[in-house]
Amino acid sequence: MSFSSITFLFFFLPAILLVHFLSGKRFRNASLLVVSLALYAWGEQGNLRLLAVMIMVNYLLGLAFHCLDGADGQCSYGAPGCPRRDDVLPRARGWLLAVGVATNLGVLVAFKYSVWLGSWIFPALPFYVSALLGSDRPGAPLGISFFTFHALSYLIDVYRRDARPQTSLLKYGLYICVFPKMLAGPIQPYREAASQLQDRTITVETFLGGVERFITGLAKKTLLAAPLAAFADDVFGNPPGMLPTTLAWLGLASFTLQIYFDFSGYTDMAIGLGQMFGLRFPENFDYPYTSRSIRELWRRWHISLSRWFRDYLYIPLGGSQCAPSRQYANLVIVFLLCGLWHGASWNYVIWGAWHGLFLVLERTAIGAGVLGRAGAPLRHLYTLMVVSLGWVFFRCDTLVQSVDFFSALLGMGAVDAAVPAALFVNAEWTLCMVLGVLGSTPWTARAVRMGRWLGGWEPGSLDAAGQRFLALRGVWCGILLVLSGMSLAGGTHKPFIYFKF
Repeated sequence: MSFSSITFLFFFLPAILLVHFLSGKRFRNASLLVVSLALYAWGEQGNLRLLAVMIMVNYLLGLAFHCLDGADGQCSYGAPGCPRRDDVLPRARGWLLAVGVATNLGVLVAFKYSVWLGSWIFPALPFYVSALLGSDRPGAPLGISFFTFHALSYLIDVYRRDARPQTSLLKYGLYICVFPKMLAGPIQPYREAASQLQDRTITVETFLGGVERFITGLAKKTLLAAPLAAFADDVFGNPPGMLPTTLAWLGLASFTLQIYFDFSGYTDMAIGLGQMFGLRFPENFDYPYTSRSIRELWRRWHISLSRWFRDYLYIPLGGSQCAPSRQYANLVIVFLLCGLWHGASWNYVIWGAWHGLFLVLERTAIGAGVLGRAGAPLRHLYTLMVVSLGWVFFRCDTLVQSVDFFSALLGMGAVDAAVPAALFVNAEWTLCMVLGVLGSTPWTARAVRMGRWLGGWEPGSLDAAGQRFLALRGVWCGILLVLSGMSLAGGTHKPFIYFKF
């Protein structure tokens, strides 16, 4: 179930909060787990058993680590000076990790990539699978890429002894499938989430901060991403050869902002919901479109995914502590897999290779020299162009469609007079583009801080000035909530982009 739906906003969310707070501190984890499984079952009835099996398998693997390491509890995992205890069946621990990784990745490949991989050998396989199964063809479980990465994080953190194995099935299940972050992240390493499973504190301040963050994300999705998506869909939906250059660039710009506000909007909603339930999720975006290199972009875009690949793949491969040629190979491998993680399609593989290529170029002596000599505006323009052109592969369904769209961008499509841009451009889209550009920069946050400073409003203060500031924030959130509700009631609901991953 999507967070940006009337049903969730006005029926499920109030009921979930009521059940959670009436459960009392002792039963909060249990009630939140039950609610999370129920929400997952709402749209994934056939795959709930698979999720339950995978939770149990990984939980038992964690218990096996616990048995191998000893249950005396004398070692404080992850603490300085903690004995690594590598004398205790190290080979068995390695085999146990291998079994866990193979099991999780095997399930992911079977559900998400098997037909695509099989088509390499038998190109007609997707056609026959669709013909035989039709609408009964099993799809990949919703959020499988995200809960697989959470499961792998748990096993690897426990193997490295960065965290203790979880002996409570309830707490482990909650880590894997707590509903705010289950379907589209953020991806939270187990070593960071473990303490929250043990003790969660909810205060009025954090709860209200969560409500504000949730409403902000809802507004991003409904008031900005949705109109931008409608425009981008119309443009990308044009037949090959019928798309004029001007319209192609406008459609690409619209999608570039759409995917940012769609995904960052979901992240805001997930983080806000987590705060309401006393959970702290990692930040996932830091104004990525203000970056001045692709290297910087990936420190700001989908931060939790970048960290996952860095900690669990790039560094184990050798990271930056190896010869330049090996480092470049590591980067290409990581981003090829990053692209493939998003979906079983050559377009995603090419998208990952595209980013990997520019990351390598920026690390070479020539690339670093050229980029270093360029001024900040040119570096920013370069980054935006690389990112935007890469989105063509991400947005198009096939490689042929991507080539056709690039042809239109290069002026080899229809002439501008054939399909006037005025037929697509309207006041709502223009306003969303302007607000989108402003909202994707830190200037809005700086303006708020400046207004607070001019008004003498100290953060957290409850004096007269602080109360006025809180009242203004409350009114602003109320306006956004009403406008978002009106948008949902009057338009067609569109799921979050990252739900399909």
